[in-house]
Amino acid sequence: MSTMGPEFADRVLGGWLGRIAGNMLGKPVERGDLWTRERIDGYLRRAAALPLGDYLPEPADESDARELRPEWRQCVRGRVHGSCRDDDVDYAILGLHLLETHGFGFSTEQVGELWLQRLPYLQTFTAERAAYRNLVNGLKPPLTATYDNPCQEWIGALIRADVFGWTCPGDPRRAAALARRDAVLSHSGNGVYGAMWAAALVSAAFTAPTVRQAVDTALTVVPAGCRLARTVRRVVSLHETRLSWEDTLTTVSAETSGLGWIHVVPNVAVLTAGLLYGDGDFTRTIALTVRGGLDTDSNGATAGSVAGVLTGARAVPDQWKAPLEDTVRSAVFGFDGARISDLAERTARLARTNAESALATLPE
Repeated sequence: MSTMGPEFADRVLGGWLGRIAGNMLGKPVERGDLWTRERIDGYLRRAAALPLGDYLPEPADESDARELRPEWRQCVRGRVHGSCRDDDVDYAILGLHLLETHGFGFSTEQVGELWLQRLPYLQTFTAERAAYRNLVNGLKPPLTATYDNPCQEWIGALIRADVFGWTCPGDPRRAAALARRDAVLSHSGNGVYGAMWAAALVSAAFTAPTVRQAVDTALTVVPAGCRLARTVRRVVSLHETRLSWEDTLTTVSAETSGLGWIHVVPNVAVLTAGLLYGDGDFTRTIALTVRGGLDTDSNGATAGSVAGVLTGARAVPDQWKAPLEDTVRSAVFGFDGARISDLAERTARLARTNAESALATLPE
């Protein structure tokens, strides 16, 4: 960005607040095989909460309550007091710590070392848990991603990508390159492309005039023929025909069926639809994304990050940010109870350092 003054700092804070609020919104229904799009909307109708404009309501009946994730009592409206601990936020914190510790020249091996030092094994899941186990057994990247890991193309690397976008505002290629270096510790193929796309999307949100242009820009950093890029373009084309949000998701869900609810490709479809049909409105964007189902807390977090960067923290409605009480719970050693505003200030400082170092390397 040409300037990194107060407006930039507010947009970084918007990204952090959006990531945490979107994650909290989706967390109670994070189980895509059970909480389908139809079931989520049924829950909301029973609680008289459609259209969705706040955190999820308390369940209207006992059967709904039994099916929610056990953390729901800290995530529903009226009960939110600071953020719950969640891996979707832990990895943003860990990425910040990575850049503060090793700088923008970090290696994939250093990412792995930091996981072992700062992240409890039982707070890793799917591909990250496989990579963690491989690290402990002495394997080095990229074998940590490919050995005995059936989750290589799942969503885990994408949820780690935001910090690279926040610290490379308006430089989506650099953001994607950093995200790739992180992602190959645990993912391959579309799993890596998802991280690169998300980092570029967040980066582009700082300078793109519309969310559609940010989505288009993010597509330029991944191979045009990969399934992830084809799926994003499919959602874009359906949106252009003025098909409804529901019908767009129904169409793409049929086309990506069989991949599973944590695979990156169907989740990127839900995320892209939430962003395009949300059209820059913070509440509408995260509400539609979470109502889209699948990995609801991960998708809500990324959609919230993009929408928060687009609007800035001051424009994020109070019902989302006030209950967070500027406090984040985290399993990352040394960060539990951190101030969200402090994490955002540290992120903005890193972005300025990154911009200064990039200028210093330009030819005379």
